[in-house]
Amino acid sequence: MKNTVVLYGSTTGNTETIAKTIARELDAAIFDVATQPTSEIHKYQNLVLGTSTLGIGDLQDDWDAFLPAFKKTELAGKKIALFGLGDADMYPDSFVDGMGIIYKAIRDKGCIIIGQTDIDGYDFDDSSALVDGKFVGLPLDEDNQSDLTDERIESWVEQIKREFD
Repeated sequence: MKNTVVLYGSTTGNTETIAKTIARELDAAIFDVATQPTSEIHKYQNLVLGTSTLGIGDLQDDWDAFLPAFKKTELAGKKIALFGLGDADMYPDSFVDGMGIIYKAIRDKGCIIIGQTDIDGYDFDDSSALVDGKFVGLPLDEDNQSDLTDERIESWVEQIKREFD
C-alpha cells in the first residue's frame, strides 16, 4: 500500500522475518528501528509497528532505544497497526507485552490504532497488550504456534488493508 511503512525491531530474526512478510503483503517500505531515524516517519500516513517481547515482559532492545524519540514524533491522524511476538508457554503472564508497551506509548498521540485481534486460539494467562478483551494488534507465537503464523498474518493483513487509507 502506498504511504505505508513497517517499522520493526528484532533480536533473533523472527520479528524481522515477519516484518518482511507483512511489508511484502502490503507493498510497503520497511525500516529496522536499530538503524532508521525517526525523521523519515513523517513521510508515511500508515505505520505498522512490530516487536518481540524479551524475558518477562520487556521491550525488544532496539525498540527500547528507539521508543523515546518515536514518542516525540508527530503521530496525529496517522493510522497505526501493531504486531508482536511472544512465547505464551514460557511467559504466559506477559505474552506479547512488548506490543502493549508500544501501544501505551502512542495511544494518546492522536493516532488511530487499527488491527485489533480476538484472543480466540491463543493460550496465555495475561498480557499488557489486551484492551477491552482484544489484543491491540496481531500477536504471534513462533515458539509454540508457528504453524498458525501464515494464516494469522494473511487474515490480519486483509483486515488492516481495509482500515488503512
